[in-house]
Parts: sequence; C-alpha cells; structure tokens
Amino acid sequence: MSKGNFRSEKRVGKIKAYKADERQKTEDRKKRHLDPEKRSEDRKRAAENKTGYSTYVKKRTNTTFSKAKEDSIPDDKMRINKFLAHGGTCSRREAEKFVTAGAVTINGKVVTDLSYKVSPSDLVKFNGEIIRGEKKKYILLNKPKDFITTTSDDRDRKTVMSLVENACTERIYPVGRLDRNTTGLLLFTNDGELAKKLVHPKHGVRKIYHVSLDKKMAKHHLAAIANGITLDDGPAPVDNISFIEGEPHTQIGIELHIGRNRIVRRIFESFGYEILTLDRVVFGNLTKKDVKRGSWKNLDKKELDLLRML
Repeated sequence: MSKGNFRSEKRVGKIKAYKADERQKTEDRKKRHLDPEKRSEDRKRAAENKTGYSTYVKKRTNTTFSKAKEDSIPDDKMRINKFLAHGGTCSRREAEKFVTAGAVTINGKVVTDLSYKVSPSDLVKFNGEIIRGEKKKYILLNKPKDFITTTSDDRDRKTVMSLVENACTERIYPVGRLDRNTTGLLLFTNDGELAKKLVHPKHGVRKIYHVSLDKKMAKHHLAAIANGITLDDGPAPVDNISFIEGEPHTQIGIELHIGRNRIVRRIFESFGYEILTLDRVVFGNLTKKDVKRGSWKNLDKKELDLLRML
C-alpha cells in the first residue's frame, strides 16, 4: 500500500470505540460501587475468594527478592506511630500528632522523630502511661438493658466493661455507644484504626434496629421517615424502614448508617411515638447469631475480614 493511499480514519475509529468502551466499563463499575447491595455482594465475594464482577486477574508478583536471606536477623522493630496504634492508644494519624507534640517518651527520653522504630526492649510511655504492643482483640457483646456504654462512671452505675472484663487481658474499649435502655450488638476492640473507621459516618457502616412502639404506627408516618426527615440537629436519612412481617404495626425494623446521639429514638419521637424497646440486631456484617443477651464472643477470621472491608 502506497503512502498516498493510506487512510487513517478506520484506525482512529477503532481507538475511539475502544476508549468509549473503557469509559462505559468504568462508569458501570462506579454505578455498581455506589449501589450498597451490589457493593456488599462484591466485598463478600472477595472475602470468600470468589470471582466478582471484575474479570481482571492479578498477576503473580515475584517476591523472591523480599524473602529473608539465610542466617539473617529478622527486623522486629515497629515505627512509633504504628506501635501506639497497635497498643490501642489512638489511630496512626493521631499518634503522629502526639509524637511531634512531645507526648511520647522512649526509655525516659522524649521522642519527636516519626521515623523512630520501637524495639521490643524499649519502654514506651504516652502521657506517663506505659504502652505495650498488645495483640489485637475483637469482642462482640449482646448488651442487656441498664448498662451504660462507658469505661467508667463516677455515679457508680453499671457499665458495659463489667460484662467483658474476663474476655481478654488486653485493654479494650467499646466502638460507638448504645444508651442505657438500648440492647443489642456492641463491639469492643483495642484496634484504634478500625474503631475510628467503623464510627465515622463517611464509611456508611449499616446498623439495623428492632423497634417496639407504644402504639401502632401510621403508614404515612412510616413513608415520611423513609423519604427522609429533618431534626433539630440536621437531616436524619434512613436507608430502609418497614413493618416487621407477621407482627403488629408496633414492631418496626429500621436501617441507617448515621450515629448521632439517640437518633433512632428522636426520629420516632418527632412523630409522637414512644419507643418501649430498642434492640440493635445488625452492626456492619455482624449479627446476634450465637450471642445470647448479656454474653460475648470473639470474632472469627471471616467476620473480621468482612468487617475490615466495610
């Protein structure tokens, strides 16, 4: 083919078609990711090592260069911010602020260098308290009534900490809050990073409650809540709300991801209903299966993997 007869229109057309196809695939992935049900399905498949909607296959990486050489000494040191986070003190990002502010001492000396690596023999103190690189613990409690969600109480009221005091030797604390009269799922951990992620509204961790009301709920009130209402402190969107099948219309199921103070109670009170019992039956991917009221269990690996993917 001579240079004068060469036509590039067909080649350009193929490139445009390829780019359009890639843009469409990208758009389809975005839409799927924005759909809570499909996103949850994809994450579960990934956790179970099943093939999701993506056809991309990750290539095997050559890791021989990173394997320990024979007779070499393993590096068991840990960066200071990671060490503080593993000790259940705070998240890594918060730890960096504390270190640079001079709140951390190692072997009696203030350390402000974020690149410092802590050795197993180092004595680390944060605000005068010894910090140890504790093993991560994840405890799920089915909270009963009349216990407040706090680590201590100056009025000598019963706290949730008394219910998990024998769960482990590590220092754990509750993730989020359930008020005194609310029952159901409450997670405890010393993993500061995961705890912060689970309570932050931008991650959209779902919470499902079983609500018992003092009187039957009107259908138009149910519809109004489903469409979204505004309370004194701002909008109160819910993800789903419905009557519980086979139960009187005093029994409601409500799903939401916002976690403002007494938010579920205030939603129903705004329509003139009083909540008699409020039970959190789902938190993220966790359910009350095999956890009786007042008892607790350690999360298994599958539950923990799914929780980290939220």
